[in-house]
Amino acid sequence: MLYFARWKIALILLVVAAGIITTLPNFFSENQLKSWPDFLPKNQMVLGLDLRGGAYLLYEVDKQDYMKDRFKALRGEIRSVLRENPRIGYTGLAEQGDGTQVRIRDLTRLAEAEERLEPLVNPLVSNLFGGQPVNEFEMTVTDDGLIRFTFSEEGLENRMTTLVQQSIEVVRRRVDELGTTEPNIQRQGAERILVEAPGEDDPERLKDVIGTTAKLTFHMVNNSMSGEQALQNRPPAGTIVLNSIDDPPFPYLLDEAPLLSGDDLVDAQVSFDQRNNEPVVTFRFNQAGARKFAVITQQNVNNAFAIVLDDDVISAPVIREPITGGSGQISGNFTVDAANDLAVLMRAGALPAKLTVLEERSIGPGLGADSIEAGKIASIIAGAAVIVFMILAYGRFGIIADLALMTNIFLIFGALTLLQATLTLPGIAGIVLTIGMAVDANVLIFERIREESRAGRSVISAIDAGYSRALGTILDANITTLIAAVILFQLGSGPVRGFAVTLAIGIFTTVFSAFTFSRLLVALWVRRRRPSELPI
Repeated sequence: MLYFARWKIALILLVVAAGIITTLPNFFSENQLKSWPDFLPKNQMVLGLDLRGGAYLLYEVDKQDYMKDRFKALRGEIRSVLRENPRIGYTGLAEQGDGTQVRIRDLTRLAEAEERLEPLVNPLVSNLFGGQPVNEFEMTVTDDGLIRFTFSEEGLENRMTTLVQQSIEVVRRRVDELGTTEPNIQRQGAERILVEAPGEDDPERLKDVIGTTAKLTFHMVNNSMSGEQALQNRPPAGTIVLNSIDDPPFPYLLDEAPLLSGDDLVDAQVSFDQRNNEPVVTFRFNQAGARKFAVITQQNVNNAFAIVLDDDVISAPVIREPITGGSGQISGNFTVDAANDLAVLMRAGALPAKLTVLEERSIGPGLGADSIEAGKIASIIAGAAVIVFMILAYGRFGIIADLALMTNIFLIFGALTLLQATLTLPGIAGIVLTIGMAVDANVLIFERIREESRAGRSVISAIDAGYSRALGTILDANITTLIAAVILFQLGSGPVRGFAVTLAIGIFTTVFSAFTFSRLLVALWVRRRRPSELPI
């Protein structure tokens, strides 16, 4: 156990040196690191929300809002199906309570209507073992001609699972577009999404960008009457009245059916209008969208074309000539930040459902600085207490254990820096705990060496037996702790995961430093001094 080949010595020292070099950038400012040579590492540890400050937002997917929109879309599908030739007469098509219903006028055609509407139950997924499919809706038919669609329990659950997953991806793209470093975006429970953005200095802007549904559609402005007239009278069938974002708002009468949507876009960027130097948003359609846009502009020269974001008309330019290049421009007296936010929303895509803020916290960097300072003090106190105890208890061997402890600390911070793992306040607690536990392996080894020496073994034999026989106990103790850390990481979230990560890293570095590195130091000391008695 005390013999080390040269390549093993070189490898151990290389690991220790790598840990120290990787940790060093954390002791310097970013400006100082810029002057370092390119071959040296410059990454620093990523500080979590509780250390760096930032925004904490907990959202919930609005189930009722989604159901309302879905039933509205279903109403349009029912209308289209029943108007197909031969047309089936109906009345009372509307959303009622928790469903959409329609009444067939001619009861002799009720079976035909039921057959036509059957596909609208919308099978989502099939059973794994080939059973009945999971339908999104349940359709009930009564003898008096009433056909009613309601969500099935399994269908709604399936839809909500998909909505949350889609919302997480959209939120992630939006936050990444804003340039937030190391955001934590994850699902919580069945219908909630947690967003943590360390270092975000404008939480309100982040909340606005994330929470905006950003449903972008393009409609033709209907010229049959003005928006004011449509508000005073009943709007024509197939039209809607939406207000502009101006102050005061201006009503527009639009064709209800959108001609294009945000799904047809591939890019959106902020630029400046050459005429008045005001910020505008330029957008570009994909190939299919460009073709549709070209046809629309060719057929509607001198007509207004409304760009609608979340039921607000943000721009309604008049088409002066056909636009065949597949690009356009949105102007609306934007500020630079507002134009940039709109471009971010257009690039990231629309949320599939509305998000409601359940909890909101803004953590200032001052609180994080206090936490870091408290963590430093705790680490220094814990480290100093352990160092003094080991020297008093084991003398020279205690010094070796202390060197292994310092190496362990460098390896922990080096691993966190290399992996770019987020360090949180509970993570600091995990490091402090690791410092206290780091010498456990050395205590086990040294006590075993004492026992072997009392049993009459020579110095070298006692040291060799102490290390070899303590190894099993050391591995057992650390493997059980590692299992607990893995379970914490899998089942926990946020700060709990931060604690689990540092604890797991600390276990690996502790076994290396307390057993391998300290054994190398002891072997080098024995080879040099050839002691006749143990200095313990």
